[in-house]
Amino acid sequence: MATVTRTNIGLLNDKLSVTISKEDYYNSFEQSLKKYAKTANIPGFRKGLVPVGLVRKMHGQSVFTDEVLKNVEKSLNDYLNNEKLEIFAQPLPLDSSARDINFNEPKDYVFDFEVGLKPEVVIDPAHIKVTRYKISVTDKMLDEEIERLQVRNGKMTEPEVVSGDDNVLNVTFTETDKDGNVIEGGITKDNSLLVKYFAEGFRKNFIGKKKDDTVVLQLKSAFEEKELDFILTDLGLTKEDATAAEKYFKLTITKVGFVEKSELNEEFFVTVYPNKEIKTVEDFRAAVKEEIEGYYAAQSRNQVHDQIYHHLLDHTKIELPATFLKRWLQTGGEKPKTAEEAETEYPNFADQLKWTLVSSKLIADHKIEVLPDDIRDFAKAQLFQYMGGQLGALGDNQQWVDDYANRMMQDRKFVEDSYHRISTEKMFAAVENLVTATEEAISAEDFASKLHHHHH
Repeated sequence: MATVTRTNIGLLNDKLSVTISKEDYYNSFEQSLKKYAKTANIPGFRKGLVPVGLVRKMHGQSVFTDEVLKNVEKSLNDYLNNEKLEIFAQPLPLDSSARDINFNEPKDYVFDFEVGLKPEVVIDPAHIKVTRYKISVTDKMLDEEIERLQVRNGKMTEPEVVSGDDNVLNVTFTETDKDGNVIEGGITKDNSLLVKYFAEGFRKNFIGKKKDDTVVLQLKSAFEEKELDFILTDLGLTKEDATAAEKYFKLTITKVGFVEKSELNEEFFVTVYPNKEIKTVEDFRAAVKEEIEGYYAAQSRNQVHDQIYHHLLDHTKIELPATFLKRWLQTGGEKPKTAEEAETEYPNFADQLKWTLVSSKLIADHKIEVLPDDIRDFAKAQLFQYMGGQLGALGDNQQWVDDYANRMMQDRKFVEDSYHRISTEKMFAAVENLVTATEEAISAEDFASKLHHHHH
């Protein structure tokens, strides 16, 4: 019977030696040869009547090697299951007697494998301290959101000339030199922009302009930083390229538009909130304020989760079998890597591995489950988001919504991705209830800067 011995060779790094004797594999080898003889197609012999001796001579070595390795693999897997060893990836073969396998000299063989052991992870969420930010919704924020809704639901008109910041311009960007001469083979791109997207000092260049009029501009002079990033991306340029913002373009106005904002009346209230019976401006403002508060409450919660993520990653003591993992990076992937490549990739790989260990431990500790109905509800919520809230006007029990959810349940990638997202969200929710939180008031602007660091 095959035996497996275990020897420690480093931090969380063991060698497993599988010893198999002739008795473990030779009988299977003989049986396999006989089976092969019955099915082999060899010229000059009828199928099923090929002499075993001929099969042994022609294919003996490959059949013998297969039987030996099959026996080794089974013995190794049985050992890992019986000992309940928690290992990373797969065992890596070390130099062994595999190269000495010879069916003409059957004997005992020893195969050595290296394994990386998973460390024990201990987490006490009560020690995690977080700040829960409370964002106040100001009258200015409320007014801006209501105006945005009025514009979004407004009526587009086509005045003859540009009169102010709220005009919509359909334009064609054509790359030129600083004198406005078109550069052959340069960038050409259509876009649609509000006049207010341009830098304040530049906007006066559009007043009085009409369809087919042109304006020559330099990107860095015509746009403030935030809008410049957007324009550069749209033109296929990057802000990392120092010369990109220096480029000149001729803007040809192809259409002048103006949105007549919706009036604050019942028709508008129903359009924005079809499921609420809103009759007055006061009630409408209250509904918009509630929605903004809900948005920021969700963002604040995400930010708490981000703090939890960083605390867990930075302060959970986890040792890893670095030597094994670097060797696995070299040989375990689809494409072999050099020792230098593995060394470079290891820090980021180690962080990902630590987070996997931490999240798996928390999911197990809190008995997190993701049920099929969770995934189905997630699919419906995603559809609702895609529709921009329009499903609310129709109710949420339409057959086509259920059909969509059922269709997504057949999409393996969607199910796997959703399972991961839902289990992670449930895990953070469970930990959030146990951490020590301090509430702090903050402005929307200051809070927005903190969201840039959210990436669990």
